[in-house]
Amino acid sequence: MKKTYLYLPIFLGVFFAAGILLGHYINDVTNGRYLASNNSSRQKLNRLIDLIENKYVDDIDTDSIVDATVLGIMQNLDPHSVYIPSDRAEAVHNDMRGDFVGIGIKFFVNNDTISVTQVFKDGPSDEAGIRSGDKILTADGRKLYGENGTDSSILKGKDGTRITLGVLRPGDQELLQIPVTRGKVALRSVDAAYMLSSDLGYIKVNRFAENTIEEFDQAIETVKKAGATSLVLDLRDNPGGILTAATHIADEFLQEDKLILFQKDRNNKRIDSYATDDGDFEDREVYILINENSASASEIVAGALQDNDIGIIVGRRSFGKGLVQQEMKLGDGSSVRLTVARYYTPTGRSIQRPYDMGKEAYFNEYINRYQNGELIDESNIEVNDSLKRITPGGKVVYGGGGIVPDVFVPSPDGYILQTLDYFARTGFADRFTNMYLQEDGAYLFNLSKQEFLEEYEVPEPVMENFIQFAQLYNTSIKLPGYRNEISLIIKSSIAEQLFGTQLKIKLINQEDNMIKKVLQLHGKSN
Repeated sequence: MKKTYLYLPIFLGVFFAAGILLGHYINDVTNGRYLASNNSSRQKLNRLIDLIENKYVDDIDTDSIVDATVLGIMQNLDPHSVYIPSDRAEAVHNDMRGDFVGIGIKFFVNNDTISVTQVFKDGPSDEAGIRSGDKILTADGRKLYGENGTDSSILKGKDGTRITLGVLRPGDQELLQIPVTRGKVALRSVDAAYMLSSDLGYIKVNRFAENTIEEFDQAIETVKKAGATSLVLDLRDNPGGILTAATHIADEFLQEDKLILFQKDRNNKRIDSYATDDGDFEDREVYILINENSASASEIVAGALQDNDIGIIVGRRSFGKGLVQQEMKLGDGSSVRLTVARYYTPTGRSIQRPYDMGKEAYFNEYINRYQNGELIDESNIEVNDSLKRITPGGKVVYGGGGIVPDVFVPSPDGYILQTLDYFARTGFADRFTNMYLQEDGAYLFNLSKQEFLEEYEVPEPVMENFIQFAQLYNTSIKLPGYRNEISLIIKSSIAEQLFGTQLKIKLINQEDNMIKKVLQLHGKSN
């Protein structure tokens, strides 16, 4: 049971991210009163709300009743139809667009102080000179530290407005006054684009947003100029996003008029999506990396290539989301993202997992993959022969619950190694390493990237402190030994805060089993 509790936050995060992020970004406005209709059942709900508002003995916020009613209705639909309250709308839309207005930092509150863990490249803070590891103590003279003093809302504001931050840099004693002009900040979709070997490029995409197309095109050009004739596209832990971004990426590898996917709505109306003649990586070797957290748009890309006999899908069975959402406004700033269609891969398979037994069973089926050994042994993957399809090249593929890879790579075997894998792939260690950088590790800010890579070794006491830090979050976590793995987690987290996400990924990939498998496959094909 320990595994279940450990991974529960991951499952919840992916589950809701897939529900909120995935589908079309379409704004249809619904006019009129809530639930207005001639239908007697809907009129009954309107009548009840009116009675409560006008007759109920106590004052009550009828808006909250409407919210509760909408939530109750959505709970009876599929797992990915969601209600977006008005106070969450901006954040959700920012995620879909791939940008937001702000000062462009990631931070957490450490000892009642706002501590910067990452500065977004080319954003307002980056241009102003804010660095990872800085502590923001004041904003326009207002104190932002101490009890009840870390309200970060003052950092937000309109595009083009200016704010002066009082910044304490690691190792300094004096406060720096740094003016920052708020602006649009890009949420990067492409985490890394570099060469794994002289001819094998690597691109990692963390989401599919409106800006993903431009970012991916730039990444393709980067690796092609570096000599890439083959490519690894890493979609692990990618929960999905904009459908058009997924079809664009698939189009990069498919010849003109090849089917990417088709959709069917409630009336069985079919919409087909085909590749164009714009692909920049057609007829070249490609490897697609997926895992149990690769969902929706990620599965569209993997399924399109697999069904067209393009490339090799490497990893573990994907999440299994084959539903398309459409966003519709409700008139008060809130909206619903409603499932309006199913999508199918080119061979006609739906990869949506069943949800007719309710959301709890739907969620538990996902957890069961950890418990039934599917992530360790591919023979434990359950497939339905009635959903079998054959690709034009004769490959057998299955629908009904995610994309089954062509080449299986197991997850780390054992509770401790799976825990460490989670630590490495997520930002779990960021808070710990940021505290280290502000204290004993402040000297690392003076190292060049090359000096850091070649000279820095994580001290043994720092690894011991990390073990204690991990145990604060889950007392069942015991990490005896595994010094190499722990050292890599810490060093890669420090690398991200000092030099950016790409360096973190480069370090982790050096010991990554899927990357090692791809290099082995690529070596055999050359």
